[in-house]
Amino acid sequence: MGISRYAYKGKRRFRIDDFDCGDTDGIKNRGDAVDEFVANLVAINKKQQKLYAERKEGVIFVFQAMDAAGKDGVIRTVFSTLSPHGVKEYCFKVPSSEEKSHDFLWRFWSALPPRGFISIFNRSYYEDVLVGKVHAFYKNDIVPDRMKEADIIEERYRQIVDFERYLYETGTRVVKIFLNVSKNEQARRFISRIDTPRKNWKISSGDLKERDYWDDYMEAFETMVNKTSTERSPWYVVPADHKWFARLLVSRIVKKTLEEIDPKFPVLDQGTQESLADYRAKLIESLGDAGYHEQEKNPTEFADPSMIPAEMLQRELMMKQEEDDKKLKEKGFKAVRKLLASNYIIHSAQDIMDAISQEQEAEDPEDEVPQPSEELPEETVAEIREGLKDIDERLDNE
Repeated sequence: MGISRYAYKGKRRFRIDDFDCGDTDGIKNRGDAVDEFVANLVAINKKQQKLYAERKEGVIFVFQAMDAAGKDGVIRTVFSTLSPHGVKEYCFKVPSSEEKSHDFLWRFWSALPPRGFISIFNRSYYEDVLVGKVHAFYKNDIVPDRMKEADIIEERYRQIVDFERYLYETGTRVVKIFLNVSKNEQARRFISRIDTPRKNWKISSGDLKERDYWDDYMEAFETMVNKTSTERSPWYVVPADHKWFARLLVSRIVKKTLEEIDPKFPVLDQGTQESLADYRAKLIESLGDAGYHEQEKNPTEFADPSMIPAEMLQRELMMKQEEDDKKLKEKGFKAVRKLLASNYIIHSAQDIMDAISQEQEAEDPEDEVPQPSEELPEETVAEIREGLKDIDERLDNE
């Protein structure tokens, strides 16, 4: 498992029609991805601290996608354990009138990260060769006459490649991620946003109108990847139909990027280290023996800050898993009681599993269990007991 087959570095052609948006790299479900995802976040956290301390190189992670592909969720989860003073997200919307009066790259210069920092571009200058291309917005720009005969989009591809090469050569690495969601999955997510009141704000009539240009956008994304992929600033095309896998794969990409940079905590020169040793001795003297030993008994709360965010996340995930298991067991026994009450004869543990599935779909904790109208035969009771053992063992192994 890795990221190489999702990477485009200018040596092979990307064909969007051949791409499987539902690919999960052989991982069967979300549960199988949790351990790796948490481990990746721990590693990313450690590398980011070194990147910030070393202050040698900046990084930009560019995210492009169709609406509802999951950009916000990916950014929120994958970068959740990083120290906020070294990371900043920029959400680029429709350019203002002032921004339109400059070249299309002008508004992005102020978002470039200082060395040691990470900038996250939630949409970027690539919008000018995506929506700008699909709707031909560039035709309304006021430009010199010499530009009117030029192929504006082709020139922008070249300008973007030149821009990213310049950034790399001056200390800023650019990593580009295209979350590729299928048209059907986008429709399902739009429906969910409409059906769920707390998600209504996420959708507008404009989102639905853009679906009419789906084929044009797919051609634009394909051309964008093929025209602007380079060894130094690659594109990663991420299957986005399964949110959990998209987040896992992006965590791999971020982790791999930081590993390639290989930042290290700065090593102080000998003179500075000797000065620190003197400061330490004076601080211990100011505390006195009792004060110093008291500090040893009660170490600083954040003595190992590199592990705090990741440990908190891991603990939260474990607690959630335990809570989910508990709820599943409760639903299991509730489903069995319903079977008993209806005088249903349980032939196998699968009958109980089917009942649990129905219980999960119902999601109604207020349902009352009807009382059985008569006693069950002893052989039926025996079957139920065996079924209960099977389901209990199965739930424990889930």
